[in-house]
Amino acid sequence: MSFNLLQEIEKRRGENYRLHRKYLNAQLVRVLNTIGYDRFYERGEGAYLIDGEGDRYLDFLSGFGVFALGRNHPVVKKALADVLDADLPALVQFDCALLPGMLAEALLAKAPKSLDRCFFANSGTEAIEAAIKFARYATGRSRILYCEHAFHGLTYGSLSLNGAKEFRQGFEPLLPDCESIPFGDIDALARAIATGDVAAFFFEPIQGKGVNLPIDNYFTEAQRLCRQYGTLMVADEVQTGLGRTGKFFAFEHWGIEPDMIAIAKALSGGYVPVGAVLCRGMIFERVFHRMDRALVHGSTFGKNPLAMAAGLATLHVLEAENLIEHAARMGEAFTKALQPLTEKYECFYEVRGKGLMLGLEFRAPRSLKLKLGWTMLETAQKGLFSQLVTVPLFQRHRILTQVAGHNMNVIKLLPPLIITEKEVSAFVNAFEDVLADCHRYPGTIWDFSSTLVKQALKRA
Repeated sequence: MSFNLLQEIEKRRGENYRLHRKYLNAQLVRVLNTIGYDRFYERGEGAYLIDGEGDRYLDFLSGFGVFALGRNHPVVKKALADVLDADLPALVQFDCALLPGMLAEALLAKAPKSLDRCFFANSGTEAIEAAIKFARYATGRSRILYCEHAFHGLTYGSLSLNGAKEFRQGFEPLLPDCESIPFGDIDALARAIATGDVAAFFFEPIQGKGVNLPIDNYFTEAQRLCRQYGTLMVADEVQTGLGRTGKFFAFEHWGIEPDMIAIAKALSGGYVPVGAVLCRGMIFERVFHRMDRALVHGSTFGKNPLAMAAGLATLHVLEAENLIEHAARMGEAFTKALQPLTEKYECFYEVRGKGLMLGLEFRAPRSLKLKLGWTMLETAQKGLFSQLVTVPLFQRHRILTQVAGHNMNVIKLLPPLIITEKEVSAFVNAFEDVLADCHRYPGTIWDFSSTLVKQALKRA
C-alpha cells in the first residue's frame, strides 16, 4: 500500500490541538488557548502565515528567527528537491562528502580571516555545547564566563550558561565552573578574567532575552582583556547572525574578532535543522591533534546533505537579494516610524536594537488612572502589560509577536528580512492602535487583563 502524506493530513485536519494536548505539551496548549493564539495554520508564504479560513497573519516571530528568508523560499525548496533527486550517498561517516566542505568554505569566507575551521551540528544549542568542549580542551582550563540574562540554549551545557533562572530551576546541578557576570559591565569582566584561568567568555552581541545592547566600548575592551589573559571569545550568533542586525554577524557592529562563532536558525533556510561553529585553526589543532582523536567530537546528522544544501541556498539568497543591506534599511525605517510614539504614549518607553532585531520596552505610566491598571498587572506578575499589547496585535490585527522574556515588559520583533515598507507600515499602524487602547483605562483591552491576572495568580 502506498503512503500519501497529504491524504493522511487531510484525514486528520483540525486535530492539531487535541493531539498536542494528549501526546505532547498540554501546558503549551493551555497557554495558546488562554491568550487566543490557538489558530490552525495551513500554509506559510513569505512573511505570512495563512489559516484554514484564508486569513493572513504577519509573522514577526519568524520561528524565533529561523525564517530570515520568509517561509517556503523557492530557491531553498529547489535546492532541497535537487538533493533528494540526486540520491546522494548521505552520512557515510567514513568519507569526506562535498557539500559540507562547500558550506564550510562559504561560511568562513564571511567570518574574520583568523577563523579557518568549521564544525557542523544540528542546532544552536549543539553548537554552543561544541564550543564549550573546544574551549576547555584547547585552553586546558575549565572556567567559563557568561552574561546575566543570557540565553544560549536548553541542553545541559548551554543551559549552564543560561542567565535566565526560570529555565535553570529544577535541572541542577549543571556544569561546574560556569559563572555569570553583568552584561556590559567591563569592570566585572576584568575582575573575573584576571585570575588567568578562564577558558572562554561566551556572549550574545545583542541579548535575545530583552534585546539588550552593551555600551559602545564593551566588546572592544572585552576582546582586549581576553587577549591579555589567554581567554577565548565565543560569539553566540545563533539568533543575531546571517543578516538579522543589518550585518552578516552582529559583532561586526563593534569591530571585534571572536575566536569562535556559533550559528544556526536562519542558516536552515527554514527547513532543515543545522548549526555550526566557526573557529580558529589553533583550536581545532588542539582538540583533534592526533589520528586517534579524529572523532573525539562529532554529530551523526550534523553534515547531512539536506542541511548543507539549505545552508548553501540560504547564503545565495542573502547575497542575491541583498537582504542584509535591506534588513539595515528596514530596521532604520522601523525605528524612525516607532520613535515618535515614545513621546506620544507614556507607557511606551523605548525602541532599541539593530537591523530587524528590535525591542519595544514599556514602563510604568505617570497618570493616576493608568498607574492603577499597571500596578494591578505588575503586582500579579511582572511583565504582564506587554501581553496587553501582543494579544490584540494578534487577535485584532493578525500580527504575531512575542514577549522578549520572562518578567519583562519588552516585545521583541524578529520579522523576516524580506519585509517591505508595506509590512513596516502595517505593524506601526496596528501597534499605535493597540497603544491608544492601552492608554484608555478602563477600556476593552484592560478587560482582558483580568484573565491574565487570574492565570498569574493560579501559577503563583
